[in-house]
Amino acid sequence: MNVEIHIANSSFVGYSQEICDLIYESAQARGTGIAKRSAEYVAEKIEAGKAVIALDGDKLVGFSYIETFSHQRFVANSGLVVHPDYRNQGLAKKIKRKIFDLSRKLYPNAKIFSITTGLAVMKMNTELGFKPVTFSELTDDEEFWNGCKGCRNYDILQRNNFKMCLCTGLLYDPKDPTAQKPSTFAKKIVKPVIKTRKPNKLYKK
Repeated sequence: MNVEIHIANSSFVGYSQEICDLIYESAQARGTGIAKRSAEYVAEKIEAGKAVIALDGDKLVGFSYIETFSHQRFVANSGLVVHPDYRNQGLAKKIKRKIFDLSRKLYPNAKIFSITTGLAVMKMNTELGFKPVTFSELTDDEEFWNGCKGCRNYDILQRNNFKMCLCTGLLYDPKDPTAQKPSTFAKKIVKPVIKTRKPNKLYKK
């Protein structure tokens, strides 16, 4: 595997429809809801430099893009997808980190949020410093919630007055002093505890 992850630009627009197809097929295979996006919408993100794309040569193998809401106070990393032939190799985590870093660079003061039903995405977000939150702490921008209309679970969201659904809300707040910062990620080295056995006492006869 010789995959490179690029910050998107206009030279990658030709992949727009293929990206949409890959996102849709992936969601169908998982049996989860999806907010559908058009090829034109994805092309706009690519041309604006608000997406990352993973390629193995010329083959599309992964993608994710940035959306902004509430006057750029909130940022969402959306459409994370990896081609089925390239899964379970750590590629999704690399794409997630790349789009997260790009979001922090473009919108350093924005809160980054995610709603997902995927355990793997939850784990990746947690490692980046996201915390689980109620929907009330996310953007109230109608544009974002309208994007959920293409999801098969939209009726559940409506019945709960947009306060809860099958998705879990996750939030990274750069101004939260208690938030774990991505730069501090490191595995703790735990030294093994070696127990020494005391010698048996000698008793006098």
